[in-house]
Amino acid sequence: MTTTAPKGRLLRGGRAVARILLVWAAVTGALRLLDVLLPGFRMTHWWQPTVCALVLGVLVAFVWPLAMRIAYPLAFFTFGLFGFLLLGAGTLAVFRTIPGVELVGFRTAVIVTVAMAGVGALISTALAVDEDEIFFRRAARRRRRHTPAPGAADQPPGVVFLQIDGLGYDTVRRAVRDGDMPTFAAWLAEGSHTLTPWHTDWSSQTGASVCGILHGSNHDILGFRWYEKDRDHVMACAHPADAAEIERRHSDGRGLLSGDGASRGNLFSGDADHVSLTMSSIPVLVPKKLRHRRRDRLGAGYYAYFANPVNALRTFVVALVDVFREINASVRQRRAGVVPRIPRGGWYPLARPGTTVIARDVVVSAILGDMLAGRAVVYADFLGYDEVAHHSGVERFDTLSVLRSIDQQIARLHRASRLAPRRYHVVALSDHGQTQGQAFSERFGETIEAYVGRLCGGSPSATAYSGRRRQAESWQINAALAEATKGGGLIARRLRARVEDAECADDRPRTTSGSPGAVTRVAPGVVAVVSGHVAMVSFTEHEGRVELETIEREFPDLLPSLVDHPGVGFLLVRSREFGPVVLGRDGLHRLASGVVIGEDPLLPYGPHAADLIRRVDMFPHCADVMINSRYDPDSDQASPFETHVGSHGGLGGPQQRGFVVHPREFAPLGEVVGAEALHQVFRGWLTELGHPSPVPDAVSEVVS
Repeated sequence: MTTTAPKGRLLRGGRAVARILLVWAAVTGALRLLDVLLPGFRMTHWWQPTVCALVLGVLVAFVWPLAMRIAYPLAFFTFGLFGFLLLGAGTLAVFRTIPGVELVGFRTAVIVTVAMAGVGALISTALAVDEDEIFFRRAARRRRRHTPAPGAADQPPGVVFLQIDGLGYDTVRRAVRDGDMPTFAAWLAEGSHTLTPWHTDWSSQTGASVCGILHGSNHDILGFRWYEKDRDHVMACAHPADAAEIERRHSDGRGLLSGDGASRGNLFSGDADHVSLTMSSIPVLVPKKLRHRRRDRLGAGYYAYFANPVNALRTFVVALVDVFREINASVRQRRAGVVPRIPRGGWYPLARPGTTVIARDVVVSAILGDMLAGRAVVYADFLGYDEVAHHSGVERFDTLSVLRSIDQQIARLHRASRLAPRRYHVVALSDHGQTQGQAFSERFGETIEAYVGRLCGGSPSATAYSGRRRQAESWQINAALAEATKGGGLIARRLRARVEDAECADDRPRTTSGSPGAVTRVAPGVVAVVSGHVAMVSFTEHEGRVELETIEREFPDLLPSLVDHPGVGFLLVRSREFGPVVLGRDGLHRLASGVVIGEDPLLPYGPHAADLIRRVDMFPHCADVMINSRYDPDSDQASPFETHVGSHGGLGGPQQRGFVVHPREFAPLGEVVGAEALHQVFRGWLTELGHPSPVPDAVSEVVS
């Protein structure tokens, strides 16, 4: 059986009283030291450090959690620092009431507060053999505060699905071999788990994959963003209202997480009753008609994490370390002349810890709470690897460092499952892989949108399509901010507006209310939208799908120039005579008949390419011209249409191959092609474990 986590002492008991006394003594000593070293802080009597240490302990235990309820939105974006500012104000006010204590100025109070939190963290570390013990001590305290459902121990084993966003099968195998994922390596060596690949859809990105995995359908999801001609609207999976609309279209109330499930850090809810950092369920940004009725309280998971000042201080310190790690990695790449690479300056070094540190820790905290509550199924997304791989590369040293930290969190959760009221299986997976290569705009001097616009007679400005990186992987942070700013005040409204605007790309302006603006044309009557390795061209002056013959007549230079471009692998168009046709530089493939003339353009893209493209051709919003980047099997590289180093979203190379690490006692995965098929496998596992089949709830879960 693999439901039991590895043996070993999770906690070292009998230290609670010793910890309190040691922290009190250490804080007293630190206050005496600050009395000597810190200007503006002075205590005149021997008893004052002891009393002040006690007062600080009361502030931390009772005032800090209340302050975090108010300060969370700003504390989140300052890595927890704003909470210390509030606590510093409290320290200043309280210390001034103690006779003989001199505390001059707010800055001095904040220094004292941060120093005392640091002392507490050091004592916790001294009492623990390693950081894992601190984690499990917190988990044990949380267990005492949870009241699991009656009879939880007699229920079927729960399942925790942990998704490592963007980690491909090829990369995870090398990471296991090279020691970058010791948890996976131990599972495979012990024989408790098995590692199996699965093949993504044509749209190898989180939106299509997660919607298919959680809801069993990803029909008509063409990319992370795509254009819908009938509404003159660009859908974006990372925009709250669009994500809710996508879920409405695909949810039947019987998603993978229906029936006391939990969704943490995902784009879609899977019909879970308990959600946090889930884009489709943000209550302040999703229209009422698209909302689900049953949801747990806002802030589940991340409030419990930031309510502890030691956690906040740790997050702040680790986030700062990650900022310097990013700057160092960027400088090293430039000095070594590493290619491919992209600019990584601006605000990105400050934004990166949002996914690699803050969202990761918040998600782990929420998962731990779910297990302690005995919830049946949990699905969570760790986004940090995908984010860093976009900027740094698929297997660069700093990317693998992030992967090691995720592996560590998975190991902790696996061991912490022993504290839960029911047994748990842990399944790790990815939603897609990544293919590395120099960005199209960097390699050829212009973006694919600008190129298409020029071929269609337009004159896109040099700045309109600069090739800047569109926000795609920061949606967890946007979701956290939106949930935290649910109030109606001025600042909350401004912060929510920032969330809504975060997904605005050059080709998709939006108003501050979230309503779609006029979609920019790259040429008169021509819209071009990109999603990773796929570009979609639509001709807005024609209703429905525009046929090959019409495109040739109205834009005679477009198709020949595209198929001959060294950055384009193949095109999908619809012919009046032959139906769907895939065009390449040296041949074509008629999908309806299977006839290939010349060299098959789909040959480098694997045996499933024709079926996957044929399926997309039937989607109602399939673009008039679908463009896939060129993949070079010899170098294992492709040039994405977005400014990334590691990228995905189409066919070609490792981006097509996700992975699943599952308990060996589960039914074998077999050959899985497409996220919908993976959903069926997961649903089968839950059924075999004894989970009841979900009952559709058309009233509360599906909004038509």
